[in-house]
Amino acid sequence: TSPVSMGTGGAGGGSGTGRDPQTPGTPPGLAMFTDLAAPGADVQSLWRSARSARCEAKSCQTGRISTAEAATQSHTGRDAAVQTEQGRDFLQDFQQQVQVDYTGLLSFLQRVEDTVIKELNKNWESRAFDGFEVKWADQNETVLCLHTLSFPWAQRDKLQVTGVSWNATGSVIACSYGRLDDGDWRGERSYVCTWNLDRRGLNPQDPDVVLVTPSSVMCLAFHPSQPSLIAGGLFNGELVVWDTSRTGDPVIWRTGMTDDTHTDPIYQVHWLPDPKHKHHCRLLTVSTDGKILVWREERNGQLVLADGFALVAQQIPRSARLKKLAWAEGAVGVTSLSFSPFDPHVFVVGVEGGYSLRCSTAAQTPALPPRGSSVPLRAPVEFAFSPHAGPVYSVSCSPFHRQVLPIKRCFLLPPSPRNLFLSCGTDGQVHLHSMLQPQPLFAVQVSQKYLFCVCWSPVRPLVFAAASGEGNVCVAGELLLFDLARSTQQPTVSLKQALSHCPVYCLEFNSKQTQLLAAGDAAGTVKVWQLSSDFTEQGPREMNHLEQLASESTD
Repeated sequence: TSPVSMGTGGAGGGSGTGRDPQTPGTPPGLAMFTDLAAPGADVQSLWRSARSARCEAKSCQTGRISTAEAATQSHTGRDAAVQTEQGRDFLQDFQQQVQVDYTGLLSFLQRVEDTVIKELNKNWESRAFDGFEVKWADQNETVLCLHTLSFPWAQRDKLQVTGVSWNATGSVIACSYGRLDDGDWRGERSYVCTWNLDRRGLNPQDPDVVLVTPSSVMCLAFHPSQPSLIAGGLFNGELVVWDTSRTGDPVIWRTGMTDDTHTDPIYQVHWLPDPKHKHHCRLLTVSTDGKILVWREERNGQLVLADGFALVAQQIPRSARLKKLAWAEGAVGVTSLSFSPFDPHVFVVGVEGGYSLRCSTAAQTPALPPRGSSVPLRAPVEFAFSPHAGPVYSVSCSPFHRQVLPIKRCFLLPPSPRNLFLSCGTDGQVHLHSMLQPQPLFAVQVSQKYLFCVCWSPVRPLVFAAASGEGNVCVAGELLLFDLARSTQQPTVSLKQALSHCPVYCLEFNSKQTQLLAAGDAAGTVKVWQLSSDFTEQGPREMNHLEQLASESTD
């Protein structure tokens, strides 16, 4: 469509003048071979316009998707039987066809009545399945060490584990650090540590809670129902209560150093129900100063003396069967205590003189001589038992008691095992006592060295544990009866707790998770043992054997 330029020239070297003749078809006014500029021409594309008419703009991103959350549980439910319903006509026909011979049925029941009642009475009196319980959990055949807990700062200071305690849920273990071998009155920082064994990522050397104290902690005890409260007895005679759930200062109550405070270290602390307030507790402490003190809390965070007892040599009764020992004229040092689970007034104490003494909180005799105390102290001792050859370090009352329900006829109640308790001491023996007679029912030579703690199993009447100075935890399963034929001097199982010459000072069964047993030693470690099924499942007639032991006290 571009213009075309065309030039002029002569032919054969000649030239002409005038107008050239016009070529046929040449526009008028134009001569041949002249310059001409023609206008351009546009050609429209048909295929582009046709294609664009058929297409539309699109994006590669999909459109927004609508979503909604809905619960999968239906709001209403309905039960329906799979059996089809019968018509009324069919039901009426069926009832008409069934004919019951009531006269014959009555005659049959009368004939077999005596036989059925006889067999039912035999089943009721049978003891074949006594103590049998279905166990759905897997059986543990061996005793295993689940955890070895320690606090590096306490081990750096060469502190010993002086006490262990499980909280009310059975998931938290607490231990106190101090010195039992060479403690003194100088201010030495000590600790109370807790670990939650159910917590994920448990670090055995990093306690969940660390409580710092200005003096060695000689003993501790969790509150029986409030999982965060811990009471601890210190070497300087002070009693402190901590609340581990508090973010600030965990100390909520303390006795302070007053005229009522113990003048010797506190070796055991025990929570008591408050008789005046149903949901409150009081605290009882024992010490080698010869005093047993009961404390109540005040709103200002102070623990004040509410009641108290004093053990004086002159006021301790002596049985005719006991050897006469030269009692000192002063106070009798108390090292341990255990309350009867069945009589809130009865408790047993172990003393430095080697005796176990039965006491009562209902005693009214004043202690002699009068002590300088804000509350008059009483003499609680009612009965003295045959002594060990050295100081008694631990006592434990039996937690087992059986109730028999009479039916149709009067049954004689069997002798109760509630009067039994264990004691151990520096002579390496464990004594099984009845509270009704001075001589022990049985004595077991568990160790040739000291025994620092003895504890009755909460689930097995014939199982107890003892902590020895040889570094072993001696668990005597069925020792009192079934193992007597095999050995009267050796424990059923001996668990290696610590290195040689490292005593085990304390232990405690877990009453909630009954397969767990915690023990602390002089190396500053706490081991949590998982007991085998042999030590946690009561065997048939086991209560009968314990009742037989209790009945010997009445012979």
